[in-house]
Amino acid sequence: MGLLFKELDYRPTPMGVLILRRRRELSLDIDVYEIKLDDEYLMSSLFTDAEIALADLGLAELDRDNLDVVVGGLGLGYTAKAALDNPKTGKLTVLDTLPEVIEWHQQGLLPLGAQLSSDPRCALVHGDFFGAALSETAGMNPDAPATKHDAILLDVDHSPGNVLHDDHKRLYTKDGLQKLAQHLVPGGVFALWSTELPEPWFEENLSAAFDNIRAEVITFRHPLIDREDINTVYVARTPL
Repeated sequence: MGLLFKELDYRPTPMGVLILRRRRELSLDIDVYEIKLDDEYLMSSLFTDAEIALADLGLAELDRDNLDVVVGGLGLGYTAKAALDNPKTGKLTVLDTLPEVIEWHQQGLLPLGAQLSSDPRCALVHGDFFGAALSETAGMNPDAPATKHDAILLDVDHSPGNVLHDDHKRLYTKDGLQKLAQHLVPGGVFALWSTELPEPWFEENLSAAFDNIRAEVITFRHPLIDREDINTVYVARTPL
């Protein structure tokens, strides 16, 4: 057995101090990877059900192949991996505002890094998801700005009402969501992860830009205290 705890990287960023660490969870006999921003936990490999469900539920809405998918927020990579595991995915762009997180994957510091970095369908792009979503360009991939997407999956903020940066708030307004919808093809899907139960105000805002709005509550067990926790995945489609 290796070290019970190791800080793998520590980086000051414009958003705060970003920390990647690995610790041994003896009760489960596994290594746990965690990302913190200052004192906030952003992600833990103990809890990945909802991140995987974000891709599974969003892409299940689409019945065609060779999908062009955008993921906002790389994190530990579980949403991106789930998107790549879907045989309908032809191209995946993962936008993350923190180049440090992309470097962690490319350097193999995270378990999914080698798979994501080596898959020819997957591009890990340092970029501002929120700025791209609110822009007037057709697409969100800076290498193909004229190309709209089949699906956009977002896993950055804790919830629409609990954001990591004030600049993110605009996206969750009716105007912001209408701008984001313009980056999708007709019948395209926007899916969003949240730590909270469904929020009626946000569902109302979604309905201003999308059709077929629904909020799926994801339940999972907390492995350390044997308690049921919940997250939410919102799924919405643009009109055909």
